[in-house]
Amino acid sequence: MIRTLLKKQLTEIFRSYFYNPKKNTARSRIGIAAMFVLFCVLMVGVMGGMFAFLSFSMCEPFAAVGMNWMYFLILGLISILLGAFGSVFSTYSGLYLSKDNDMLLSMPVPIRAILISRLLGVYLMGLMYSAIVCIPALIVYWITVGPTLANVVCGLLWFLGISLFVLVLSCVLGWAVARISVKLKNRSFITVLLALLFLALYYFVYFKAAGMFNDLINNAAIYGAKIKGSAWILFAFGMSGTGSWTYTVGFFLVMLALFGVTCYVLSRSFLKIATASRTVAKVRYKERNAKQSSLPAALLRKELSHFTHSPTYMLNCGLGILLLPAMGILILVLGKDAKDLIGAVFGESGLKFIPVVSCMAMGSIASMIDTTPPSVSLEGKSLWILQSLPVDPWQALKAKLKMHLLLSLIPTVFCAACMAFILADSFLQGVMMVLYAVACVLLFAFFGLFIGTKMPNLTWINETVPVKQSGAVAIALLGGMAWCFLYGGLYFLITLYFDVPISPSLYLLFGIVLNLLISLACLLWLRKRGAERFSEL
Repeated sequence: MIRTLLKKQLTEIFRSYFYNPKKNTARSRIGIAAMFVLFCVLMVGVMGGMFAFLSFSMCEPFAAVGMNWMYFLILGLISILLGAFGSVFSTYSGLYLSKDNDMLLSMPVPIRAILISRLLGVYLMGLMYSAIVCIPALIVYWITVGPTLANVVCGLLWFLGISLFVLVLSCVLGWAVARISVKLKNRSFITVLLALLFLALYYFVYFKAAGMFNDLINNAAIYGAKIKGSAWILFAFGMSGTGSWTYTVGFFLVMLALFGVTCYVLSRSFLKIATASRTVAKVRYKERNAKQSSLPAALLRKELSHFTHSPTYMLNCGLGILLLPAMGILILVLGKDAKDLIGAVFGESGLKFIPVVSCMAMGSIASMIDTTPPSVSLEGKSLWILQSLPVDPWQALKAKLKMHLLLSLIPTVFCAACMAFILADSFLQGVMMVLYAVACVLLFAFFGLFIGTKMPNLTWINETVPVKQSGAVAIALLGGMAWCFLYGGLYFLITLYFDVPISPSLYLLFGIVLNLLISLACLLWLRKRGAERFSEL
């Protein structure tokens, strides 16, 4: 029974490897094998290789100064962080708030079997993510220091102890996530906020990692003494991987005890957790007069509601809404230093390229606001509702365009105005920069809806497919970035290699006219052929 339930858990986790959401069919055996081969290449080859390189760069310096425990401490903490983060959401959805809790509990299946199978699923996920760090770390250590019976056995126990601790931590964090999600009314913005915080933390660590690593290597003795004095438990954790039997056995027994306590608590409370229902706020009915709104306003409100209630939609198609104001504020803070920075990159003669370069960067970020390419596909199986209503197809398409312009026009113009205030040499040049930003927004909106109407995907099961895996989104996003860089690079080619003197204002004017002409062509197609195609989907 446990084996069958565990197989069900793993199949749910790797569902996309067995099922093609685009075609709504099961994958062939060759397709399944190819998906798992790709998964192994990414996990073992790419991520495992990355941590193997990190282990090689750390092991020898720490071993040379007799601080092997610091090596295991750092990599052990990384493996715990990666393992807990990788499995906490599967714990949240698979252990606490699984959708099939009621069905399984209604069947003649022992509760203990359900709990054990789900704990094994969580453990295997955490083990997989932890192994990406721990296995390369152990192999590199045995190669560098030399394998002995003590460091091989203790190293394996260190790895198993970490996997048990990851399970305990995942259960605790998963419980916290489940409790919070039950209480929240609108979880979309919280999900987006957490994702953005994680991205900010990731890039902060990424850019600071080299300096932190060098500082740690150069001051290993100082940091080691502080850890031994004030955080002895971390020292013991690091020593458990070096071959010290005392520390290893103690660490492993503590992890076993924590694992036992976790299993005991879950066995006592699993039934209550599994049958818990989401709290529903009591709403007192109040009679109110309904406010009538126009058809365009109602359609626009529908599009905005879909966007704000979908974390996947917001994160993948609206990231530029935050990046553009941040870029503008950064330029305001830097002030004249921004000009000096660009001058240092392109030279003093390259200062004349500043308006074109800044517009190129701004346009590439503005292309990341791509709400129109997946908007038709996101109608999915509910498209018939719009088609059955007395709504002109062009009105439905126009609402999607309005949402894109509403979300992207203000942050793009703000960024362009900040750049014009700091980087423009004249008022005319600043006006051209702002107008070029508006033309880019119109181009991305109209072209995105054009390609989205030409290449719709209405057979998806999960909306991640039209948002992240559709050809329309890829063409619109990559095409928008490529268009901005191509137009900016053409200015370099004309002025540097062909030595044709064209002022930045005049060149931006050409870009404005060109963007508007392409936008007009897309608009005319959408007004007639696009509306017809939308009604025929």
